[in-house]
Amino acid sequence: MLRFLPLKPSRLYRCVKLLVALGVSVVLLMNTHTLLAPFQKNQLTDRRFLALNKCPACFGTSWCRKFTNGQVSFEAWGRLRLLDAFNVKNVFFAQYGEPREGARRVVLKRLGSSQELADIDQKICKRATGRPRCDLVQAVYKTEFARLNGDVRLLTPEVVEGWSDLVHCPSQRLLDRVVRRYAETKDSGSFLLKNLKDTERMQLLMTLAFNPEPLVLQSFPSDEGWPFPKYLGACGRMVAVNYVGEELWSFYNAPWEKRVDLAKQLMDIAEQLTNNDFDFALYLLDVSFDNFAVGPRDGKVIVVDAENVVVADKRLIRQNKPENYDVWYESKFEECDKEACLSFSKDVLCSRVTVDHNYYAVCQNLLSRYATWRGSHGGLLHDPPADVAEDGHLEAMLEECANPRKRHGRFAAAKELRDYLTQLSGATAR
Repeated sequence: MLRFLPLKPSRLYRCVKLLVALGVSVVLLMNTHTLLAPFQKNQLTDRRFLALNKCPACFGTSWCRKFTNGQVSFEAWGRLRLLDAFNVKNVFFAQYGEPREGARRVVLKRLGSSQELADIDQKICKRATGRPRCDLVQAVYKTEFARLNGDVRLLTPEVVEGWSDLVHCPSQRLLDRVVRRYAETKDSGSFLLKNLKDTERMQLLMTLAFNPEPLVLQSFPSDEGWPFPKYLGACGRMVAVNYVGEELWSFYNAPWEKRVDLAKQLMDIAEQLTNNDFDFALYLLDVSFDNFAVGPRDGKVIVVDAENVVVADKRLIRQNKPENYDVWYESKFEECDKEACLSFSKDVLCSRVTVDHNYYAVCQNLLSRYATWRGSHGGLLHDPPADVAEDGHLEAMLEECANPRKRHGRFAAAKELRDYLTQLSGATAR
């Protein structure tokens, strides 16, 4: 006669645990091929993964041969698509190999979240057909991105003004520079649109409207000393740029001497982007610790996110002479309870010759006591050595640079701070 003994709670728990473990093991065994597939195949050779099938509603094709030849591959866990849910910015690290040069690290960007990319597809379809879904390749020829097809000579401000931060207030001189340096064409070097193919023009306009970062990197290249990564190329909706190094946040608790050097470089960047021989002012609208990186060998600070950059043509401002164009503009300090806050007016940035915005952004969000990031307060120059802290001079300069009390105080404090950090760097180097 069979007897059924009641299971104790502890024994029941162990049985359930065993059954769950067995179930998971079975599922893993049944899906081994699916789970390992990303590690067995280079996904960056897949046209659909790159969204190459959506061109010319894409960012370019100059690097497609490198992708399809397998010269670019994801690093380690970057191959596992399950992790994409946590990679909201769609930024990936990869290895790029040249037969004679060996492999080097690059950064791949989709230039937007998956939702943002889906939204742009939907907008293109709605404008072309009135429906949210359509044949995207056919639809893009019926949008404003195709407006300049044909024998059009110039890309003019009236066509693209306000599309993105880069062209919030474009001058003809800026747009000629953008077209002349456009790297997604074999016939680069001319500012005439008619020298571009129809598909290349649409790709340029698509990039300009969706995320102009690649055009900023091409128009103000690192080879000329601009503080941006080197633009390498694009394939479909994947853009490749040179890997710079670890993000600035990694150096938040670095030795004082290192932080002084980084702070000096940040102020130098603010000065360079504000005043340069080209008479273009590049104003950084998104200044935070994760938008800068530091080179592992040369220790050079680079702006690694150039999506939100307003470019003002100072020559055009002097020529047009809008109201108060020659009055020095001082950005208004505002405290807030969020990270990386900035207060600014794009229209003002575009209508004044002398603006302190970049000094304000760097001092408030990166260097001073007002800088907050990932729960930390105090900025990159926190906890100075006793001999620096005693006289209070550094603290006073940072305070005036972030939250000035005097008229034109931030301009003076920024210059004084740059000189002071240069002296500190020299002293620590000896």
